[in-house]
Amino acid sequence: MVLSFTGEHTQKVDGKGRMSIPADFRRVLESGDPEWAPGLSPRMYLLYGDHLKNELHGYTVDEFNQVVAQINALPRGSDRKKKLSRLIIGQSIKLDVDKDGRTVMPIRQRQKLGITDGELQFSGLGDHFEIWKAETYNDEVADDLKGWLDEQGEEFDVLSLLDE
Repeated sequence: MVLSFTGEHTQKVDGKGRMSIPADFRRVLESGDPEWAPGLSPRMYLLYGDHLKNELHGYTVDEFNQVVAQINALPRGSDRKKKLSRLIIGQSIKLDVDKDGRTVMPIRQRQKLGITDGELQFSGLGDHFEIWKAETYNDEVADDLKGWLDEQGEEFDVLSLLDE
């Protein structure tokens, strides 16, 4: 069974960039790290590319390697391969999650979110998760989803979108 990132979690980040990865997310990171074994720390990839604007993306090692393989399969020298390589491979870092479930988000990535310390919002999206400054998440994502749902009407079933 393949585990996936699910749910929304509010976590704190301190002035040194230390943050806890939600426990459910740690299980997914462990299952997606081919070098992980009990007693070892799982690893993850944090994407911070310019295309992500006000958020960061977290991936398991396996999932990130699949994305990299797709990029590497593109024609050598193609503009598409260069752009994807720069935005995904070039603007990502590998992080270790310690035995207590913490990792350190580098200052550059915290500055991208506009936070040095405070609350972060983690949002699971299946194959990866997003990290937002909590306030920005509420303003940009939660409010947008609520507005969109309000437009759909009372009888709308979100699962109907799977049939399209």
